[in-house]
Amino acid sequence: MAAFSLAIPKRLQPASVWLLYVVGLLPAAWNFYLGATDQLGADPVKTFELFLGIWTIRFLILTLAVTPARDLLGWNYLRYRRALGLLTFYYALMHFTVYMVLDQALDVAAVIDDVVKRPFIMFGMGALAMLVPLAVTSNNFSIRRLGKNWIWLHRLIYIIAASAALHFALSTKILDLEQYIYVGLIITLILYRSYKPIGRSRKKGQGRSRGDRAVVSSAS
Repeated sequence: MAAFSLAIPKRLQPASVWLLYVVGLLPAAWNFYLGATDQLGADPVKTFELFLGIWTIRFLILTLAVTPARDLLGWNYLRYRRALGLLTFYYALMHFTVYMVLDQALDVAAVIDDVVKRPFIMFGMGALAMLVPLAVTSNNFSIRRLGKNWIWLHRLIYIIAASAALHFALSTKILDLEQYIYVGLIITLILYRSYKPIGRSRKKGQGRSRGDRAVVSSAS
């Protein structure tokens, strides 16, 4: 299969990353405008909160899909993975802020009571808490400073994805088609990432076995 990728000149690549941030934040800005002008329906806070949560899931899926897209389709968009990951964090933070400030009015007791009644909220809060260190270390300085530990730290994204999928799936009593699609995509991407190192190990083992057979054959 021929690899397909948008050929962006190197001098324009930094600008394209910043353009991704701008385009990525436009949905939130537009819905904030709709809320400010009373155009989000009968329950604008819940509508805005749900909207931000769905976009968090969308950007999470895009972040997880970058590596499989490169491996399976030859689409190399690794330069955008950091921006997509940060957009995931920004939307998750906005989603949580709307819940805490506009929905619960910073009433900690009400939040605790809500968590007891709806435990799926804990999965969402846990995912956001794990996203924080990933967002803070999403820079070249942290990569150099942490070395291999940076790689291990950022593997939290798969635990975050599982927690986010649970939060999203359990947030309603009946799953609709969109939820099935998003949760299915997250599960598929997590399984792909889990299988990838196993596949590499098998290839190495097969390579060693062929090498051993070749040595035995040449010796006999």
